[in-house]
Amino acid sequence: MNFSGKYQLQSQENFESFMKAIGVPDDLIQKGKDLKGVSEIVQNGKHFKITITTGTKVTKNEFTLGQECEIETMTGEKVKAVVNMEGNNKLVTTFKNVKSVTELNGDTLTSVSWRPVPVTLGAEGGGGGEGGGTAALLTQASLYPPSPEFSTFLCPLPLR
Repeated sequence: MNFSGKYQLQSQENFESFMKAIGVPDDLIQKGKDLKGVSEIVQNGKHFKITITTGTKVTKNEFTLGQECEIETMTGEKVKAVVNMEGNNKLVTTFKNVKSVTELNGDTLTSVSWRPVPVTLGAEGGGGGEGGGTAALLTQASLYPPSPEFSTFLCPLPLR
């Protein structure tokens, strides 16, 4: 599936709480919470160019799937990141204590981001048999609980 297109932000959930959790200053949160950004994606095979225009701010990022890259965040900070494709319609991005999954369904993009919470694993579980497999699965899944979670819903814009 090709992600190329121009998308307008339609709605978002938990913007303020997520931004606070990742350390964005309150003044930037207030400025950004009501802006309706436009994202333009150009995909050429495994290479992506993404331009996000929010108000007067324009952020451009480029990456190749599976390779470490430097991306600029919405606060202007440049961070190392890796973007991978999951299936044929999900981009999974990991950077600086944030994980984000952007999914393309038809012509609509949905993005969910969260800050993985460190979990201290005890010595219990994994005692063999059927229960051991279940305990291992639950332990692995609990390493990245999606809390707090930030969601965005973007709809396509007509290309001009």
